[in-house]
Amino acid sequence: MTALPMTDTVAVIGAGAMGAGIAQVVAQAGHPVLLFDAKEGAAEKGRAGVLAGLDRLVEKGKLTAAERDAVAERLVVAVTLADLKDARLVIEAIVENLDVKRQVFSALEDVVAQDAILATNTSSLSVTAIAAGLKRPERVAGLHFFNPAPVMKLVEIVSGLASSKPVLDTLFDTALAWKKEPVRATSTPGFIVNRVARPFYAEALRLLEEGAADVATIDAVMREAGGFRMGPFELMDLIGHDVNYAVTRSVFDAYFGDPRFRPSLTQQELVAAGWLGRKTGRGFYDYRPDAAKPAPATLEPGTDPDLVVVEGDVGPAEPLVHALKATGVQVTREEGGGHIRIYGATLALTDGRTATSRVRMGEPSDLVLFDLALDYKTASRIAIATPDQGQEGAAAAAAGLFRSLGKAVSVVDDAPGLVVLRTLAMLANEAADAVLQGVASPSDIDRAMTLGVNYPRGPLAWTDDAGLPRILAVLDHLHKTYGDDRYRASRLLRRRVEARRLISTNRDATASET
Repeated sequence: MTALPMTDTVAVIGAGAMGAGIAQVVAQAGHPVLLFDAKEGAAEKGRAGVLAGLDRLVEKGKLTAAERDAVAERLVVAVTLADLKDARLVIEAIVENLDVKRQVFSALEDVVAQDAILATNTSSLSVTAIAAGLKRPERVAGLHFFNPAPVMKLVEIVSGLASSKPVLDTLFDTALAWKKEPVRATSTPGFIVNRVARPFYAEALRLLEEGAADVATIDAVMREAGGFRMGPFELMDLIGHDVNYAVTRSVFDAYFGDPRFRPSLTQQELVAAGWLGRKTGRGFYDYRPDAAKPAPATLEPGTDPDLVVVEGDVGPAEPLVHALKATGVQVTREEGGGHIRIYGATLALTDGRTATSRVRMGEPSDLVLFDLALDYKTASRIAIATPDQGQEGAAAAAAGLFRSLGKAVSVVDDAPGLVVLRTLAMLANEAADAVLQGVASPSDIDRAMTLGVNYPRGPLAWTDDAGLPRILAVLDHLHKTYGDDRYRASRLLRRRVEARRLISTNRDATASET
């Protein structure tokens, strides 16, 4: 272990919500902490806020009065930057402005010891650029906490081009000693979480802009079928549209206008209107006291089926078949192309094509596409879509099947990939490209997304369960439908699918020879 000894002083520059939160984490871990802010009175206010929060924990019995007093003793306000001279680690948590951060680190070089570590909590700026021009850029690295820092476990340890391995290892082990969950990333736009998470918001915004479903329905499907703690619109309202939009713009610009990160005009309008979400009382939802929360669209179901015919392999939807059998419904299996047939409807898991295009290619006219669920056993809502020419009877019949399993149904306009599967495919695509480009390991990406933004599963692990070839097919169908490079599949996904096919072909050839 190369963690900093608890006797070493840690300084935090910036006493806003994030800086004060980091100072609390470090002081509670046992280090002496110096809190500095260039704005007069800000450090004192930040320290007072930390202690007030600890007082509430004492009142709730989650912290003893002695522990609170020990933190108060260790957390000291620094009056000037020169007061940080004895710090062994300095964590900068100030405004996201490259020039300002450079100026602070340049001044710090003349204050702290030559072997002190300088860390930046930046969420979107290049660690390499922040360190550039310093006398010792090798001692600069990213130490990116998530808000609120005392609660969120994830910390991204970010290496700039010059960051030394000993510095990175020390930060990693120190974060562990602080009872955090560190992951390693290279200094690329958005690092792990702020890059990989972009499609979670972007696909929901695109579905809304295309009229596929309303805000409340998309959120409900993502929660109740996808297993996400919050829907994308709820989460954007919580984060604040000014913040979320700024991060998207930052990543988009940093990737030279890559369409995968294209910002939304809808969100831009909310920012322009000052409808920033919860903090202003209005966003996608209205948070004023007398405002009613909209309900998701829910289809009135038809009759429950008494006979179900399963044709071929239904892939990730196989748990639905087991659940139907458990209800006592008669289920028979036949050869076929992955359909679930009931009286009045033919159901199929979406594959990224529209229901209309699939009917035109020869599938039954009563086709109803249904969405992916994280867990079909526990999902309480499923999204479905029918061809554009309308199949109200088929939709009602499908809703009757899902009603028999205790699930509500929301009809989505015939959007390719529906809601959950489309979002998962894009999250997996971004995660795969991050692996391909050496940003982080697959395991660190999955850990970062579950710990940093509370995803129910890491996108790469979820992809393995859903079937890698299926996810690639969804992306290819989305790409063909839209003609938009935003949906181009990562070379890593395609390469892995091709490798698996080659292994399977060789195995079959070997078996036939024997």
